Amino acid sequence: MKRTVTAVHAQDPISQAGVTSQLRTRPEISLVEWSETADPAPEVVVLVVDTVDEDVLRLLRHINRTSTARPVLVTIDIDEQKLVSAAECGVAGVIRRAEATPEHLVHVIGTVAKGAGHLPSDLVGRLLEEVGRLQGQVLGPRGLHFTGLAAREVDVLRLVAEGYDTADIAAKLSYSERTIKNVLHAVITRLQLRNRSHAVAYAMRQGLI
Repeated sequence: MKRTVTAVHAQDPISQAGVTSQLRTRPEISLVEWSETADPAPEVVVLVVDTVDEDVLRLLRHINRTSTARPVLVTIDIDEQKLVSAAECGVAGVIRRAEATPEHLVHVIGTVAKGAGHLPSDLVGRLLEEVGRLQGQVLGPRGLHFTGLAAREVDVLRLVAEGYDTADIAAKLSYSERTIKNVLHAVITRLQLRNRSHAVAYAMRQGLI
């Protein structure tokens, strides 16, 4: 059995000791201290918190910036807005404390270590509603999408994919050729793509064209 290298970081010593004791005896888990220099480096970091506040988000960002570990939140209080914030900071799994039995916690750690994610079932639908609300009320009116592409950028890339050159695209969209070139350059630079073909491939993978 492959053991998942796991670290635990709690906001209070009682939670730290409790979760650590739950995991220490599990054959699926190899516990290590949580630090940037841990050897072996943890694959998963379990963060035991009361709620998702700015301190927790800052810690999530730090973990993602300084390690390859995937964070799992064990928390009392979380809603769809806090979940969106945590997702933006790289969280890979969320468990409510009331549901954090040893078996469930080990299952989620294993799931996250394999590259998948985990959410409480009731939060999945609410998260989708929140994403739709953000797209419709916040991003959409500004011509933006969660994919990082604006509506005009999608239109340009769709025509590039259909084989039109810069002059044809400018004529079809009633823009100048310079504007089309600027749009493509902005996409390629912002998303760190190589060229127009790479940009088209990105848009296709996102299901936009």
